[in-house]
Amino acid sequence: MSVQIEKLEKSMAKLTIDVPAIEFEKAITQAYNKSKGQISLPGFRKGKVPQVMLEKIYGAEMFYEDAANSIMPKAYEESALQSELNIVSMPKIDVTQMEKGKDFIFTAEVAVKPEVVLGQYKEIEVEKAVISVTDEEIDAEIKQAQEKNVREVIVDRSAESGNTVVIDYEGTIDGVLFEGGAAVDHSLVLGSNSFIPGFEEQLIGAKAEDDVLVNVTFPEEYQAQELAGKEAVFKCKVHEVKIKEYPEIDDEFAQDVSEFDTLAEYKESIKQELMTKKEAEAKNEMQQQVMDAIILNTEMEIPDPMVDTQAEQMVDDYAQRLSYQGLEMEQYYQFTGMNEESFKEQLKPQALKNIQSRLVLEAIVAAEGIVATDEELNDEIAKMAESYKLEVDKMEEYISDEERDNIQNEIAAQKALKLVTDSAAEKE
Repeated sequence: MSVQIEKLEKSMAKLTIDVPAIEFEKAITQAYNKSKGQISLPGFRKGKVPQVMLEKIYGAEMFYEDAANSIMPKAYEESALQSELNIVSMPKIDVTQMEKGKDFIFTAEVAVKPEVVLGQYKEIEVEKAVISVTDEEIDAEIKQAQEKNVREVIVDRSAESGNTVVIDYEGTIDGVLFEGGAAVDHSLVLGSNSFIPGFEEQLIGAKAEDDVLVNVTFPEEYQAQELAGKEAVFKCKVHEVKIKEYPEIDDEFAQDVSEFDTLAEYKESIKQELMTKKEAEAKNEMQQQVMDAIILNTEMEIPDPMVDTQAEQMVDDYAQRLSYQGLEMEQYYQFTGMNEESFKEQLKPQALKNIQSRLVLEAIVAAEGIVATDEELNDEIAKMAESYKLEVDKMEEYISDEERDNIQNEIAAQKALKLVTDSAAEKE
């Protein structure tokens, strides 16, 4: 087998891979042997039809596709290694010669890691962050804590918007019950717009033990198509009317929701937490400003297939995170009205920025001679062991040499990021 390498524009390359005719012949025979058990012809027992007979009747090319599919993965893998190219995308395969008695030839167009020419990356000017915490922000945090500690109290009066009613309901269309149209002891917050438009408003003013007829029309775009646009009548029985009772915001409240004895101490702790959060956000924003500026100062051509591959990886990562929540991508696409392709397109700008940032940091690591020390590597492995609740020795057994290299590269990249961020100058 031989491979020719052609450098293309924008960090692309084409491998022309030539597989000897004898190897292609073997692959054809293997394809025949794999499928012959399913083939029968008059005058032959099933599975006993000679290869030459099948090729004479159906054409020699009947086994070409299976033969090519068996050859190409290994041939490409060996050629990619032989080329010594730093390939960063899946190959685009094109068969250029496939004929019995001749070499099997195909091409693989791939993206290669682009050359990076760094510009200025130290003493980058960034906007100075002004960090403060307002009384309104503190009050908003306290309000959230108050909401979490609210309790519902049954009242003997008419329901108002914002109140909760506990109801039984039974819905009919033209006097006929429909699926999903009935419930018992259902809690409904009036004004939440969680039911069909017009439903909740008709329960305002109702009291416990009231019977209410609610007349509504399902929206034309309703999710259950068999109900869309239909007029319905709901017989509702009100059991309870509840109001929210909020705790007083005082020292006792602070003691209930925090470790502090006074409201003043609780407010001060909230202020410090918000300040810490804003400082972290400001640091991230500064890092992003620095990286954006360095990327603008850097010369590099990012091939489109490299961005495609990164976006596909981001889709896979997102799918994995969803799976931890018991959801699937098909559900996400249904909720958002997207599909895999449109979601990938949406991710491409961020995919490009991720690639640019990674390449720039790798180039700075090389330019500055930055390395991850053994102590830094061991500390990172110890953190991983703690997160997985494993002993460090056991964690090290699970880490391959490739993963160890990846950890070291990430440590070095973070040190490079710290270097350029620490050197940045804030504009007044």
